[in-house]
Amino acid sequence: MKVETEEYFDLEKRKEVINKARKLRKEFLRYREAEVVYSIQHKKLIELADDAGALYRIDGYVLINRAIFDEYLEQFHQPAGIYKNDGNEHRALEERKAKK
Repeated sequence: MKVETEEYFDLEKRKEVINKARKLRKEFLRYREAEVVYSIQHKKLIELADDAGALYRIDGYVLINRAIFDEYLEQFHQPAGIYKNDGNEHRALEERKAKK
């Protein structure tokens, strides 16, 4: 049992599994698949994918390159602690800048 636990917590093994999973996932998604994966409606998804340069149009098919689109979406990542209890984003950003 201890050996299984050690294998489970082995960081190298976990990283290897994550990297294999990345290789196995689809590189390109049709827009309908991407709508499900990213939970974004069609119009907004196509707009964002176009802005990212991740759109491929082939014989009436629209494909989205996941790697390019994921990288583009990261620019919208919001750091933790932006919203305080009162939900005032602007004040929370100012306080965060003041702390730095």
